[in-house]
Amino acid sequence: MALSAGRNTVEVRDGKTLVLPVKANTKIYEGSFVVLDGTGNAAPGSTADTLLAAGRAEEFVDNTGGADGAVTVKVRRGVFKWNNDVTNPVTAQDLMKDCYILDDETVTMLAVGTSVAGKVIGLENGEVIVETL
Repeated sequence: MALSAGRNTVEVRDGKTLVLPVKANTKIYEGSFVVLDGTGNAAPGSTADTLLAAGRAEEFVDNTGGADGAVTVKVRRGVFKWNNDVTNPVTAQDLMKDCYILDDETVTMLAVGTSVAGKVIGLENGEVIVETL
């Protein structure tokens, strides 16, 4: 059924801040690139083709010795600056293209064996500005 009048659609979250369960035996440092693994747990960004980009860690969490989800991490989605890979760098020709996760602070244009980090919005002082939504 379609609307025939206005609707009060309640906003329950801002959509930019997530609180995610952390993978077992994992440390996530504030400011790092955070991903979700295949089980839906947060981990630091790494080179793998099965990860989903979550955003930037807003806090340090240490789940060393803990089970999956024993702690949570606050993650912010948005536009952030990341280091540029020296081997397969993002260049000006890559604006508005997908870039990929190399590690928890670096993006790359290598698409094989990696997961999408987000869209390249710009380059500034050797760093890559990436939109992760």
